Parts: sequence; C-alpha cells; structure tokens
Amino acid sequence: MKVILLEEVRGIGKKYEVKEVRDGYARNFLFPNKLAETANPSSLKKLEALQAEHDKNEIELKKHLETMAHHINEMTIQFDLKKGKDGSIFGVVNKESILKALREHKLIGKERIDIMVEHPIKAPGNYTIPVDLKKGITAELKIVVKAE
Repeated sequence: MKVILLEEVRGIGKKYEVKEVRDGYARNFLFPNKLAETANPSSLKKLEALQAEHDKNEIELKKHLETMAHHINEMTIQFDLKKGKDGSIFGVVNKESILKALREHKLIGKERIDIMVEHPIKAPGNYTIPVDLKKGITAELKIVVKAE
C-alpha cells in the first residue's frame, strides 16, 4: 500500500515522502497514530502544496540561522571566574553557562544548538568555541575567561 508520511517514521522515511508499506502496518500503526495517510490522487495534490510550504519554511529557517551565525561570529562573551587567595580558580565555563550567556545577550531564543566544548574551561584566556546551529550552519563564538 502506498502512503504519504505525515511525520518522520524511523526505518520508513521522512516527512512528506511517499512510501510503499505493508497493508497491516499502515492500518494498524501508521493510520491510527496519524503518521501517514493513503496516497491517492487528491492527497498527492495536497502533498505538493504541503511540500512547497515546507520548503518555504526551511528557506526562512536557514536565513534566520545564518543571521544568528553572523551575530554569534561578531560577538565576544566574557566570563569572570572567582580566584582564591592561593591563585586557584573556582568555577568553570561549560556548555550550560555559554548557552545561558547567549540567551541573556538575546543571540538565541529557544532554538536547539550544539555548543562544542570538549571539557569545561577552567583557565583564564581567550577561546574560540564552535557552535552548531543545525541545518549545516555553524558559527565561532569568542569567549574571554578572566579571574577576579
């Protein structure tokens, strides 16, 4: 049976793809969970309109992410870590603190991003952190860590 996937289904296909599946799988799993609908001429026409809208939304999302990447590339964020009397530093700069700082500076909203910090930063200095904004768009965030 040919179906149009309404959501991504692991092992079957991505959203808005037309796939051939077993009748029982479609009737017992895909249709009740609203993951697919039957591929008939009217639904295929509707699919074309949905794909066009989906493609338009993807283009807008990519433009938004590219703008975010441009702002992140220009930004430098400073972190002040406390310093003990013996010169040791208390605290670290990790993914969560960088994400919080990006949100405070209104560079990102609720978007999901990957901040690629292998180990928490414990030493003062200048760092460049790669940030993956998804959809193949990355940025380089400059971080300055100082001891108070």
